[in-house]
Amino acid sequence: MRKLVTLLFILLAVAPLSAKKVKRMSGNPILPEFHADPEVLFSEQTGRFYIYSTTDGAPGWGGYYFTAFSSADLVDWRHEGIILDLATKQVPWASGNAWAPCIIEKRVGAGWKYFFYYSGHNLEANRKAIGVAVADKPTGPFRDLGRPLVNKRPEGVRGGQQIDVDVFHDPVSGKDYLYWGNGYMAGAELSASMTSLVEGTTTILTPEGGTLQDYAYREAPYVFYRKGLYYFLWSVDDTGSPNYHVAYGTSRSPLGPIEVAKHPVILIQRPEAGIYGTAHNSVLQLPGKDEWYIVYHRINPDYLDKAMGPGFHRQTCIDRLEFNSDGTIKPVVPTNEGVAPVKVKKVKH
Repeated sequence: MRKLVTLLFILLAVAPLSAKKVKRMSGNPILPEFHADPEVLFSEQTGRFYIYSTTDGAPGWGGYYFTAFSSADLVDWRHEGIILDLATKQVPWASGNAWAPCIIEKRVGAGWKYFFYYSGHNLEANRKAIGVAVADKPTGPFRDLGRPLVNKRPEGVRGGQQIDVDVFHDPVSGKDYLYWGNGYMAGAELSASMTSLVEGTTTILTPEGGTLQDYAYREAPYVFYRKGLYYFLWSVDDTGSPNYHVAYGTSRSPLGPIEVAKHPVILIQRPEAGIYGTAHNSVLQLPGKDEWYIVYHRINPDYLDKAMGPGFHRQTCIDRLEFNSDGTIKPVVPTNEGVAPVKVKKVKH
């Protein structure tokens, strides 16, 4: 009897300690069903994180609307509904192929504005184009400009599509920039209205060279700033390939030239963990901290066979993004565990 009591005492004493060691994680993927090309935003207005994506799972990348998900801690995500529908009169110039959005939050007077950029199929021109819609809240309602913002390739570019848009606020100059391009990378300064490009600023930024094993540019430019450097990230290979991955370079200017990193590949598949096609990313910096995260998509492993449509069965994931002391990016290890919860206080205005 004494041995039994002693054993129970030990179990009761150890159990709480064991429970404390279990850390709550987001898990990957972080969103339900199929979502690709994720854009992440922290809103100063609401104090929440938001993800906007390509609604995936439709044959031929035939999704026609955008949704938003929000979270207070990067772990628990709430569906906020459809924010823009290209199959309705909301977007009169487009007929679907709602792909790869991005968003920026701007303080305007006493209020806020959200500029949501995305690509869709332009009915009149019969090609992909980039549009912009505006809202007062991160979940809308959004009002489309009524016409495409970028409707053709830049001068001198012969191939590629007007898709995969990114918007960037330069903390040094206070200016805003737009980047886009499949088959080429272009960038331009945005006007004060955020709904047009400044004439004469469009610049071809496509990194030269590389192979499908390292940094040959395909699509999905993404730009952020850290400690005097502008980081340019892009995706390599086809979105349906397990080899789809992220490479990067840096610049001293938001419009280049880009110097490809010595070790450019920072996110790539881990077959041993059942992780494939890790690319088309956005980057999040926690407010006021040198703490960074990368949000990206990967192929659902049940759809790897080409006959299953791996290119449009993708899932959204998140992992930590870290830097070496010289400013180079450490290779990201894509995980199935995801990240631990974060705490961010809402900024008072």
